[in-house]
Amino acid sequence: MKRRNSPLCGIFLLSMLACPLAAEQSGPNILWISTEDISAHIGCYGDPHAITPHIDRLARQGVRYTNAYVVAGVCAPCRSSIITGLYPTSLGTHHMRCQAQLPPEIRCFPEYLRRAGYYCTNNSKTDYQFKRPAGSWDESSGKAHWRKRPAKDQPFFCIFNFTTTHESRISSNDRYQAATSGLSTRQFTDAGKLETLPPYYPDTPVTRKDWARNYDLIAAMDEQAGEILGQLEEDGLADSTIVFFWSDHGIGLPRAKRWLYDSGMHVPLIVRIPEQYRHKEQGRPGSVNDELVSLIDLAPTMLNLAGQPLPAYFQGRAFLGASLGEPRQYVYGARDRMDERYDIIRAVRDKQFKYLRNYEPFKPYYQYMNTPEKGATMQELRRQHAAGKLPPAARLFMADSKPDEELYDTAADPHELNNLAADPKYREILIRMRRAHLDWVADTRDVGLIPEPEIIVREQALGSRFAILRQEGAKSLVEELRQVANLGLAGVDGLDDLKRALSSPDAAVRYWALVGLGNLGQKAAASANAVARYLDDPSASVRIAAARALARMDQPGPALEVLQEELASSEEWVRLNAAIVLDEMDEQARPAIMALKKAVADRQNKYVVRVANRALNELLGTHNMVP
Repeated sequence: MKRRNSPLCGIFLLSMLACPLAAEQSGPNILWISTEDISAHIGCYGDPHAITPHIDRLARQGVRYTNAYVVAGVCAPCRSSIITGLYPTSLGTHHMRCQAQLPPEIRCFPEYLRRAGYYCTNNSKTDYQFKRPAGSWDESSGKAHWRKRPAKDQPFFCIFNFTTTHESRISSNDRYQAATSGLSTRQFTDAGKLETLPPYYPDTPVTRKDWARNYDLIAAMDEQAGEILGQLEEDGLADSTIVFFWSDHGIGLPRAKRWLYDSGMHVPLIVRIPEQYRHKEQGRPGSVNDELVSLIDLAPTMLNLAGQPLPAYFQGRAFLGASLGEPRQYVYGARDRMDERYDIIRAVRDKQFKYLRNYEPFKPYYQYMNTPEKGATMQELRRQHAAGKLPPAARLFMADSKPDEELYDTAADPHELNNLAADPKYREILIRMRRAHLDWVADTRDVGLIPEPEIIVREQALGSRFAILRQEGAKSLVEELRQVANLGLAGVDGLDDLKRALSSPDAAVRYWALVGLGNLGQKAAASANAVARYLDDPSASVRIAAARALARMDQPGPALEVLQEELASSEEWVRLNAAIVLDEMDEQARPAIMALKKAVADRQNKYVVRVANRALNELLGTHNMVP
């Protein structure tokens, strides 16, 4: 069910804040047990290798969801959506480690619960990509607990976030050993006895070891979950507390975390609802529910279970409690800047089919990013690829470019390997899923096609990123940006339209026109003089895109001067964009070596440092990996 923005949302907020409900109004206690970086590698989901007795018991006592998905394949954008009920691409929290400004009418949903008399605690991760409003929590710390509420009969909403299963615990020996130190011998997984690995990995001892570590960390997390559930029972609260268990995205290994395939988006979700709080058939013990659920739906669901009204701005839907709307037909996902690399991808999924739109198909699947490259599995992929030993599915994802569109039948092809987008038999499905994607982009006012430095400029002018595409007439910009981004994929047939788009009054449109001309490279060389005029554009994003285009037209001289200037910009994301283009230029960037060294030495933004260091490694033949 779609929820559209409404002028009533500000009135709703003021009424909620000005007229808190009496503390004696009671409702169910709600406990969240969330973990990081795991797919449904849990016993109750049918995984024969998982040792998860506590979570399995929770599933027997409640409902197990088989079609639960996140909105991004990485934690922080997901958490911004979970806590606000809004898509990151609407809030402007879609880039990893950005810092958006919330508009005053949008709050973290626990604030509404607090106003209804709930004691709300978070132990302890936030990672919302914005400064949280002061009224969000009674306590958010490593010591937060329902046991600290002032009155024992006060209802609570309590979160415990476990980092035990984070990707860093797989890749780091020290962190892995610390996380699993409490396990008994029988709780460790024998890598040699694992069933066949996903076909997009080489089946080697190296990758098997990482998969075994994933299971070991899940076993350790299960022990932590059991401890929290035990405390609930010790306090006599199990029969008055609704318990949710979920993961913030899929397994912390390549082609899962950071990606929009099911390996990155599909997550476990289990809910135990005491009998007194069940509505109709909801939450029957041992039941399985296959309805589509997005974790953006958690916020409206919590307020619905607590009997509270939902803000009009919510983009999720309540899937439990009274007064439910129509079930979802689709769930949606977005990938944007993951750490130091940009790659704009959007996903739509129904119960059977997955559609992916690659807005930057000219980029490889596996761009070099420091964090995953430190992992043994990524290093093994690189080694096996260099040796020509990768299996076909793995070779596919080492390609230098991607198709514009991808379509998968996830029932027949659960690993999403057989792209059906060009198959005439699936034409109607492709059109339907493509339309669902375009409608979602327009309805939610997706700001993802606006370059990150330009988003910040507009945020400073308007007060929030959320407002950028909510001005009068701004909705048409979404369509214009999409059209110009598509022109860049049309080859020389789109050349004249790209040159016309250069005259747009909007910097984001000019940016995509220059990206398209740059993609054409030598085929657009006759336009070099027109492109060069944009080296002095008022927008830094446009200047950098013009420099990139000229470099790809084999005219790097004027481009290098601009890129070195932008690499020294006071704006961190401008510096990152300049560093990325210099890294792409390979040998053309040799005259910028000193500028790149200075960017590494300045260490003002770790992502700029990583990209600049990568460019230097390639130019100088070194192999230094920075934090």
